[in-house]
Amino acid sequence: MSEENTKKVVTRFAPSPTGFMHVGGVRTALYAYLWAKKNNGTFILRIEDTDKEREVSGSIEHIIKSLKWLGIDWNEGPDIGGKNAPYLQSERLESYKVYAQKLIEKGLAYADPYTEEQVEEFRKKAEAEKKAFLYRDYRPENPPAWDGTKPLRFKATDIKSYKWNDLVRGELSAGPEALDDFILIKADGFPTYNFAHIIDDFEMGVTHVMRGDEFIASTPKFLSLYDALEIKRPNLVTLPPIMGQDGKKKLGKRDGAKDVLDYQSEGYLPEAMVNFLAFIGWNPGGEKEIYSKEELIDSFDISHIHSSGGKFNEEKLDWINKEHIKKLSPEILKEKMFEYLPNELKNEKLIPLISERILKFSDIKNMVTAGELDFFYKAPEYSKEKLVFKNSTIEKTIEDLKEILNLLEKIDDADFNSDNIKNVLIKLATEKGSKGEILHPVRFALSGLDKSPDPFIIAEILGKNETLSRIKKAI
Repeated sequence: MSEENTKKVVTRFAPSPTGFMHVGGVRTALYAYLWAKKNNGTFILRIEDTDKEREVSGSIEHIIKSLKWLGIDWNEGPDIGGKNAPYLQSERLESYKVYAQKLIEKGLAYADPYTEEQVEEFRKKAEAEKKAFLYRDYRPENPPAWDGTKPLRFKATDIKSYKWNDLVRGELSAGPEALDDFILIKADGFPTYNFAHIIDDFEMGVTHVMRGDEFIASTPKFLSLYDALEIKRPNLVTLPPIMGQDGKKKLGKRDGAKDVLDYQSEGYLPEAMVNFLAFIGWNPGGEKEIYSKEELIDSFDISHIHSSGGKFNEEKLDWINKEHIKKLSPEILKEKMFEYLPNELKNEKLIPLISERILKFSDIKNMVTAGELDFFYKAPEYSKEKLVFKNSTIEKTIEDLKEILNLLEKIDDADFNSDNIKNVLIKLATEKGSKGEILHPVRFALSGLDKSPDPFIIAEILGKNETLSRIKKAI
């Protein structure tokens, strides 16, 4: 068995604390988590907080809260520590200096003496000559010694074409024009992503690097740095983009991309969100679409990650969430629903009725706001015309309601349930030859709504006395 096959799988999620958690970032974390768990490996949370100008206060806590809501837990990270601590890049600056010094000693890094204005002149010159701007074409002949006050640049000396294998995209390549002198450490003392992530991944033993396709263009630079430092490359796994609803471009803020915690506040279940995100760009094969987290871990394989983008379809998310709601235990379903119901509607008999009509728990708030549930605790108000079904008449409706009242009065109090009520009313409707003429006035008498749950269920919840009272009122 080769070393590659026996080496323990280590993956990481390394977000920047620059704002909300986009679903694309969450999916990257999810895939890295699933692959580590599938292989009994290690999943690391690392925070890449080296861009201090873009850092947003509270983002680290927000990242942790988002992942914890989804049940994506890590073996090592900033909140729990681990053998590779620290897990904030801003606390690892000495480590980057060590590797920077190695490059300097090899003649592969130099202090950049140019001002922004000088660099802009170089760009204009390249443009005038109709050439692509490459920093290495303007490399200083005698750069000053690096003392940390100027940017440190990598010196790309081995200018060649690169070929590499991506576990999703297969064989990829780039020509010499992709290589350039890039900044390793900025003038503020913080490393760039291009440098820091390579050092961190190496020191933390990361075996699989999962990230978006926007990094493909930079991969030759990364490869040249691996070679310069004589570091073994990890497995590269390029994830497909998450596309907007129309499937034409990447999902972004302008297309309605939301913070993942917005879905929590909207009443989506975390297990549904995980299920949904896993299937945007991956499919284990077969018809099954509803998976628990444990089933996803068991089924997940990099070989089944797609190379093309997948759409973020909220209708599909709603359907998956509905299916996961159906799987909740009665106790948890009650607990979830009661979070969204006002006290006057916290009635266990309402749970099956409401659960049939929602896709996510915030739908309950919308039902309450719209007054769709008011009739459960107060008699409805409506005009008499509303009771009449289509081409029937007021006289006929009164006659039918009296007959309905008589039949319902005969049901024993102990047997006044939806099944018995339904049997009585459907039998009468069959005899009369019109289901609508019987059920419509009952529905309106009990709810005052054109669209409502089945009148049989409403009657059972209201109880015999209130049901008969409302039908008398209708008459």
